[in-house]
Amino acid sequence: MRIIKEKTAGIIIDIQERLYPHMYEKETLSSALVTLILGLQLMDIPMLVSQQYTRGLGNTIEPIRELFDESSFLEKTAFSCYDEPSFKDAFAGLGKKFIIVAGIETHVCVLQTALDLLEDGYIPVIIEDCVSSRREHDKTIAIARMRSEGAVVTTCESILFELCRCAGTDEFRNISRLVK
Repeated sequence: MRIIKEKTAGIIIDIQERLYPHMYEKETLSSALVTLILGLQLMDIPMLVSQQYTRGLGNTIEPIRELFDESSFLEKTAFSCYDEPSFKDAFAGLGKKFIIVAGIETHVCVLQTALDLLEDGYIPVIIEDCVSSRREHDKTIAIARMRSEGAVVTTCESILFELCRCAGTDEFRNISRLVK
């Protein structure tokens, strides 16, 4: 199944100040997230950003936060973004089929969001190098479960070129520069 740019939106889940420092391979995660977000923005793919209980866990970390305007951030207390009415309404309003999913923690909020998206007829596209947990094992098991439930699992560079579709365009050149 090919993921089509015009049918795609994204969600960045809980990359927050008090969670992020404890993530497995956090420097790699941050770098891949910035690349993914910039690439999706170059292709005008709409994105939402969740923050889990901001008062307790802090804001989205600065390298990510500065890439979005304030209206992109939605507060949640449920683990699944989809359990929050504002997210459910926002997804419905976008009218997209594929939802690119990135964030933390893979085995909690990312997993539950992906499962709920699947249940409601969306196709979650999990960006493996843009998700993490405190422990590698938790991430590995969650990725396997999401894949077995029907989510698509891919990488940042792979999804950007898949959405781009062909070489020789300005979009391709911009994405190529971004992933180098």
